[in-house]
Amino acid sequence: MAVIIAEKKTGRFLHRISGRRSRGLSQSRRYTRSKVGNFFYVCFLILLGLFSVVPLVYCVLTSFKPLDELMIFPPRFSVSRPTMQNYLALPGLLSNLRIPLSRYIFNSLFISAVTTILYVLISSMAAFVLSKSHVRGKKVMFLAVQYALLFTPFTLAIPQYLIFSYTRMIDTYFVYILPYLASTMGVFLMKQYMEGSIPDAILEAARIDGAGYFRMFWSIVLPMVKPCCMTLMLFGFRDVWSALPNGTIFNESLKTLPAVMSQITAGGIARSGSAMAVTVIMMIPPILVYLVSQSNVLESMNSAGIKE
Repeated sequence: MAVIIAEKKTGRFLHRISGRRSRGLSQSRRYTRSKVGNFFYVCFLILLGLFSVVPLVYCVLTSFKPLDELMIFPPRFSVSRPTMQNYLALPGLLSNLRIPLSRYIFNSLFISAVTTILYVLISSMAAFVLSKSHVRGKKVMFLAVQYALLFTPFTLAIPQYLIFSYTRMIDTYFVYILPYLASTMGVFLMKQYMEGSIPDAILEAARIDGAGYFRMFWSIVLPMVKPCCMTLMLFGFRDVWSALPNGTIFNESLKTLPAVMSQITAGGIARSGSAMAVTVIMMIPPILVYLVSQSNVLESMNSAGIKE
C-alpha cells in the first residue's frame, strides 16, 4: 500500500517541481534577456540547427543524382535532374547474394532489439545499485566506471578478440551483443539521472512498507527513469544498428545489413549514387527510433543535472 501511495506522491512531487522549474525559467528569461536578445538567440540556434542538418540533406540529394552530375567537379550541392535510378539499381546489386537479403535484415533487427533491451536493463540496474543502495565501495565502483569511459573501441579490439577466441564465441551472435552490454556510458548517464530525479524519501517509504530492492526497482525506480531509458535506447540502437564486427564474423549467414551494404559503398565512383541511397536507407531506422523517443530524450537531458 505504501508503495502505491509513494508512486502517487512521486507523480505529484514531480509535477510541482516541473511547474516551479518552468515558472522560474520563464521569469528568468523575462527579466534577464530583452526581446532583441531573444531574437538573436533564436536566430543563432536556427543557424546551428540548419548547419547540423546540411550533411543529411546533402546525402539525400546525392542519392537522387544521375551519374553525370556525380562526376562534376567541383561537386554541386543541389541536383538538377533527380532520378530514382540509384534506388532501382539496388535490387540488381543485391540479387547475386548467396544469402537472401531477408536474412541480413533479420540479423540486424534481432541483434539491435536484443542488445538495446539488455543494455538499458543492465545499465539501469547497475545505476540503481550505485546511486540508491548502501553497498560498500560503490564510490570506488563508480570511479572505475568513469575511468572506463576513457577507453576507445580501438584499444579494446585486441583484448575482445582474445576473449572471444578463448571462449569460442567467434561466429556467434554474442560477438555483436556482449561488447555493448559492458558499455559504461549508460551506467554513468542513468546514475546521474537517478540522483537528480528520484527522492530518497520515496524509497525509504517503500522500504518501511517492506518492499525489497527488486520491488522498488521495478515498481518505483524504473517508471520514474523512463525518459533516461528512452535516451539510452536511442543511443544503444544507433550504435548496434551500424556495428561492423571486423575479424570476428566469418559466417555469411550471421552478418548484418551494414556488412552487405558496405560492399556496395566500396564499389567506387560508379556506385557512389547507390552508396548514398544505401546510406539513406540505413538512416531510416535510427531516425524512426529518435522520433519515438524524442520527447523523453529532451526531458532526460533537461533533468540530468538537477540534484535533490
